[in-house]
Amino acid sequence: MQAFIEGMPKAELHVHIEGTLEPELSFALAEKNGIELPFDSPEALIAAYDFHDLPSFLTIYYAGMSVLIDESDFYKLTWDYLEKAASQNVVYTEIFFDPQGHTSRGVAFETVITGIRKAQVDAEQKLGIRSQLIMCFLRDMSAESAMEHLQMAKPYLGWLVGVGLDSDEYNNPPVKFKDVFALAKQWGLKLTMHCDVNQKNTLDHIRQVIEVIGVDRIDHGVNSLESDELCELIVEKQLGLTVCPVSNRFVVQSLTANEIRTMLDKGMLATINSDDPAYFRAYMNENLIELQQEGEFSQSELKTLMANAFKVTWLPEEDKAAYLTKLDAYQ
Repeated sequence: MQAFIEGMPKAELHVHIEGTLEPELSFALAEKNGIELPFDSPEALIAAYDFHDLPSFLTIYYAGMSVLIDESDFYKLTWDYLEKAASQNVVYTEIFFDPQGHTSRGVAFETVITGIRKAQVDAEQKLGIRSQLIMCFLRDMSAESAMEHLQMAKPYLGWLVGVGLDSDEYNNPPVKFKDVFALAKQWGLKLTMHCDVNQKNTLDHIRQVIEVIGVDRIDHGVNSLESDELCELIVEKQLGLTVCPVSNRFVVQSLTANEIRTMLDKGMLATINSDDPAYFRAYMNENLIELQQEGEFSQSELKTLMANAFKVTWLPEEDKAAYLTKLDAYQ
């Protein structure tokens, strides 16, 4: 089963590029940029990854970004992720980035997006892995800041496929960003938003992303199973759900295997993703292998999960069809 998972062609739709910052690269960039890290070694940094909820994770996550300063840093970060993903037979990925986490530290928007873009182009040419970029807004910052960053992105619209919303959900409902997402949609960008697991007012938030924001996908969205009505809406609108099993385990002490199987049974387009793989110590293959072991998923079910991912990518229909044909032929 492990060999089957490792060989399967894969799409990843929920990965934060800042969440792929491996401890070794963190130390290398800190040294290059003259930044003092509060740890003696990469091992000590990993030992500090003691997350038990979303805020405790975010504290370490944002501190980790401090080593990313110039274009070459963002290039190296992105290249390393794409190289790792390609080694795991990820053939296509849609990557989140958080510009506000960098501009708030004095790093120019152009520096961030250009470094990422150059790595994407090189990785497609040299490694054969295709990728598209999704700009996320930090929901614990203001809607005004989000709008400013959307305007900053205007010259780079050709490099973006969509916009998303992440970070601390507490008291930051989707409707706070209604105008920003409406403008992004007007500009031709696809829309997604995080509805993290077991957050306050989560069912209200899921309803808002569907009915008020009009998203094309939902990130996480596991709590939708608590409402038959929401499940029916998600199925009716064919919204993809980008579920992240290993990251879920840090919040709910389970890989949510039962919930993922329930989604499949209901005809919901659940997909499997790594979220912040450097922090959760699991990329795509590790997520799929652990999920398979916990839920005893069959090869057919794993292929269904992966077919869902290709179906809900933000690619032209003919490209989706080509990937799905390859997956279908995989034994």
